[in-house]
Amino acid sequence: MALRRFEPITAIAAPIDTANLDTDQILPARFLRKSRDAAYHRYLFADLRYAADGSERPHFVLNQPNYRDAQIIVGARNFGCGSSREAAVYALNANGIRAIIAPEFGDIFYNNCLANGLLPIRLDEAVVTDIRRQLHETPGARIAIDLSNQWVSAPDAGRHRFEIKPFARRCLLEGLDEITLTLQHAEAMNAFDAGYRARRPWLG
Repeated sequence: MALRRFEPITAIAAPIDTANLDTDQILPARFLRKSRDAAYHRYLFADLRYAADGSERPHFVLNQPNYRDAQIIVGARNFGCGSSREAAVYALNANGIRAIIAPEFGDIFYNNCLANGLLPIRLDEAVVTDIRRQLHETPGARIAIDLSNQWVSAPDAGRHRFEIKPFARRCLLEGLDEITLTLQHAEAMNAFDAGYRARRPWLG
């Protein structure tokens, strides 16, 4: 199934100041066997977001009224470190998160984001820290992201360019995953298979 195309967005951004936020904090291990149903978004940041009785922790950013509809997270150093669990990205997608801005990411998490249509953006740490400051000062402020031209516009209208590999950029813009990429070559694969079998009739 094709991924959702990444189009230019202007959306509420939520600041998360925790450095080394790992994948077990993003999606605790006990939820790994859960099916990706309509409740999957509730597993995102579950131990940070909810108390033992299931009630919301009011101090957590995504529980605060101005950030509930956030589609962008602005994090800190080493966002998504820890285990390789791809389900952490599934949970972010299920919660409507389209992009994460941070100074650096866990390598596997970064690649899992790209493979699942979630845009990870690396910016200089001083820039990211300042953007988080702006978001804290103006809860509900919006950030604009243009992947085609590779820039982020902060709440103060400051524009910051980011780098991304051309192939990853193309896949996000066109909504391509590994399967849909492969299927683009279906005609060539079928022709090869037909020729291969024609030269080896004993294969049946």
